[in-house]
Amino acid sequence: QVQLVESGGGLVQVGESLRLSCVASGRTFSTYAMGWFRQAPGKEREFVARIRDGVSTYATNSVKGRFTISRDNAKNTVYLQMNSLKPEDTAVYYCAAGSGSGNYYSPSDYNLWGQGTQVTVSS
Repeated sequence: QVQLVESGGGLVQVGESLRLSCVASGRTFSTYAMGWFRQAPGKEREFVARIRDGVSTYATNSVKGRFTISRDNAKNTVYLQMNSLKPEDTAVYYCAAGSGSGNYYSPSDYNLWGQGTQVTVSS
């Protein structure tokens, strides 16, 4: 069973960058689709990015062109590089792993979740 631990969140100013990391325990990390979601106070958890079979996909309009998802299977780690941060990016960011047959845009497509890491962008 894979367990996920996120890190890298924090308080930054508008326009700055952060890189989130998600380390997975377990031997089968490379077989999982990995995703990043975020949840702001009072809002539903929303898709940010996913990586599956080497293909990365991003939420359109909100983060595309600013965020990059990547993975290092040798380190059992998935990353989310976030550049040009905006106040509306403020949320708890969650890493997720999925092993089913979904398209991995929905939280319900994922089997496993990390505890979340807070990102706050101050203006």
